[in-house]
Amino acid sequence: MSDLNLDKFEDRPATAEVSETPTDRREQISFADLAAKGHKPATLDVNAKPVLSVDNLKMYFPVKSSGLLRRTVGYVQAVDGISFQVPSGGSLGLVGESGCGKSTTGRLITRLYTPTAGTMKFGDIQEDIAHMSPRKLKPLRRNVQMIFQDPYTSLNPRHTVGAIVGAPLSVHNVVPKNKILPRVQELLEVVGLNPEHYNRYPNEFSGGQRQRIGIARALTLNPKLLVADEPVSALDVSIQAQVINLLQDLQREFDIAFLFIAHDLAVVRHFCPEVAVMYLGKIVEIADRETIYGRAHHPYTQALLSAVPDVKQAAIGGRRERIRLEGDVPSPINPPSGCRFRTRCSLAQEICAKVEPPLLQIGPRHKVACHFAGELGHHPQTPVTKELLGVDDQGSPVPGSTPTPVELGPTWSDRWFDVKSKTMVSA
Repeated sequence: MSDLNLDKFEDRPATAEVSETPTDRREQISFADLAAKGHKPATLDVNAKPVLSVDNLKMYFPVKSSGLLRRTVGYVQAVDGISFQVPSGGSLGLVGESGCGKSTTGRLITRLYTPTAGTMKFGDIQEDIAHMSPRKLKPLRRNVQMIFQDPYTSLNPRHTVGAIVGAPLSVHNVVPKNKILPRVQELLEVVGLNPEHYNRYPNEFSGGQRQRIGIARALTLNPKLLVADEPVSALDVSIQAQVINLLQDLQREFDIAFLFIAHDLAVVRHFCPEVAVMYLGKIVEIADRETIYGRAHHPYTQALLSAVPDVKQAAIGGRRERIRLEGDVPSPINPPSGCRFRTRCSLAQEICAKVEPPLLQIGPRHKVACHFAGELGHHPQTPVTKELLGVDDQGSPVPGSTPTPVELGPTWSDRWFDVKSKTMVSA
C-alpha cells in the first residue's frame, strides 16, 4: 500500500470525533436518502472479469452424540451447493434470513473454514483454493480480507489501535518494523480517523469509529477482495450511510471487489449492483439490482422485499401488501426434500417435494430456483421446469422423455430459459 493516494480523502475530517448524531425518526429520512447525499448507487460492469469464482460450495458441520464415544449422528448443512462470481472491482450482495448460511459463506471464502466440498478460484490462480494447504494459503490471505460484523468484539480490547491495524504488516513482513507506525497512521487517515490516536484502545471509540478501525485493518495488505460480513448492521442509520460511502470511496480508489453480506436490503440496494438471495444454505435467486428489486421471480425474494419498510410510502399514508410466511425455518440438520422453501411457500405443489428446482438462468443476468418462477401475482399454475427435467406436473419421471442439460455453474450464459414461452432463447 505504498501507492496510497490521500488526495481524494482531504475533505474527510481527520478526527476521531466523527459526527454520529442518531437520525431523528420524525424527519422520515431513509438510508437511501442519506447515502445518496454522498454517492450514487454503485453500477454494474458486465465486462469485468471475475476475481472470485465459487462452484458448488458446501459446508457440513458434524453433529456429535453425547457420551463417551461422541459419534457423528448428523450434519448441519450450513452451505449446500452454492455457485456465484464476484466481478473484479465490483460488489455482490448476499442477503437472507439469519441462519441461512451467509456468514458461513464469508468464512469459507476467507478460508477460516475448510469447505466440505466445492471449488473456489481466485483471480488468475487455477488451483482450487478451497482445499489449499496453509503454507500455500499465506500469500493468498494478503489478497482476501474480511470486515467482521460486530465492531465491539472483532477488536482485541487489550491491544491499541496501532497494534491491531499493524498486526497484518508484521505477520506478512510487508514493511520493516520501523515503517509500520507511519503506515498505520496513513491508514487511519484514509478511513477518516485521527492518525495520532493510534495509541488509544478500542473502548475509547464509538461503534462507527470501531468499524472504521476494522476497515483500516482489512485494508492494510491492499487486498483485491473484501468480505464484508454485515459491516453496518450494528450502527445507526446515519452512521451506516457514512461507512457505506467510505467503502465506496475505497472501492473506487483501490479497485477492491466486495462480497457484501447483509440482511438490510436498503443498504445492499445502494452498494451492490448484483444481489444473491440465500435460504437454508441454498441460493434461490441471483440477479442484477434492477431485476431483483423490480422483477423478482422467487416467492421467498418477493416475501423479503415486501417486508422492507418504505419511509416515503408511509409518509403519504400508503402501505404495500405484506407477504407473511407461515411456519418456521426448517432445521439445516434435516432440511425438507426437494425445494427447501416449500414448507413455507403458498405456491408449493407435489413436484416441489419430489424434485429440487435447479438454479436456472431465466434472463441475461438472472437465475432462479423455483418450479413456479414468475413475477409477483403472475406465477404459473403448472411447473415451468417440467419439460426441462423430464417430469410431469407431480414430479414423476415421464417415460421416454430426455431431460435437457442445464448449465448450473457460476458463469452467465448467452442462452437462457424463458419462463413465459418455456423455451431456450439467445441474447
